[in-house]
Amino acid sequence: MANAMFLVLLILLVIPTVGLVELRHLRYFAAVAAHGSFSRAANQLHLTQPALSRQVKSLEDEIGIALIVRGQNTIALTSAGEAFYEEAKDILARVDVAVRRIKTRPQGEKLRIGYVHSLTAGIMPRVVERFRSYNKHVFLELSDLTTDEMRQKAAAGEIDMAILPKSLEPHFKGFQWVELQRLAPVLVLSNKNPLAKMSKIHPAKLRDKELLGLGADKYPEYVPRLKAILKPFGVKPQLYNQTSEDIAALFIAIEANAGMAVLTEGVLPMLPAALAVRRFSPELAPLLIAAAMPVLRPNPHSEAFLKLLLDEISKSSRRK
Repeated sequence: MANAMFLVLLILLVIPTVGLVELRHLRYFAAVAAHGSFSRAANQLHLTQPALSRQVKSLEDEIGIALIVRGQNTIALTSAGEAFYEEAKDILARVDVAVRRIKTRPQGEKLRIGYVHSLTAGIMPRVVERFRSYNKHVFLELSDLTTDEMRQKAAAGEIDMAILPKSLEPHFKGFQWVELQRLAPVLVLSNKNPLAKMSKIHPAKLRDKELLGLGADKYPEYVPRLKAILKPFGVKPQLYNQTSEDIAALFIAIEANAGMAVLTEGVLPMLPAALAVRRFSPELAPLLIAAAMPVLRPNPHSEAFLKLLLDEISKSSRRK
């Protein structure tokens, strides 16, 4: 008995330091020990007998202890093998119980939010923090998406709330919209750009100036809106590079080319030091941001999230 206990302790001390012992090794060994035969165990496991024998031998080599005495047509467990078999059965039983429990556990509730980071920077982190403190059992699935990606997810029923420009409403069939805020357009430009010396920019200053912009495939609404807000000032935007897939890539392009782009004030919290922001005077038409939610089968937690979102936007506006 003392020898068996010593062997158990030895095995338990050795195995945690072994990197290649896997759960399947324990299952294979336990099956051989239970059936008293490699062939019967192989049939149960749907393995070939040679493959099963190699797996068990690999386990023995890994822990450095012989577990099975192999005869011509029979096998027997060594004393270490008997002790190890008891431990393996206990481990496998606990694993099976854990698997059953997790499979039968009710799935946690989920709220899927899609948003454009540049439109919610500085606000979304605070909303998420407050929501999680009030609703600990609701999993927030947050996705920083392009407007086109949000449209696709909405069509597939894979989003509970989309935060994006309200001008995209025609592309979101079956969604109800709640206005969140109005963001003023601003000029984001390299500190090396001559216009950076000005405190404010008259929109007419963009006449005949080359602009950078967001990629048309990811943000199809960008160019039409840019043309619409500049048209009253007789400016037809000249976009010489419109390949940036997101704001971060656009920032890099602006810095690298000493260029500029018309974005919204929502980018202010995420602006790199190498870039500057100049407001327009007179101001350009603001961008209306809204939250879109499915009319049919809305997520019951959307309303709570929306309330927090509106509250944080209100606080942010008062701080300006």
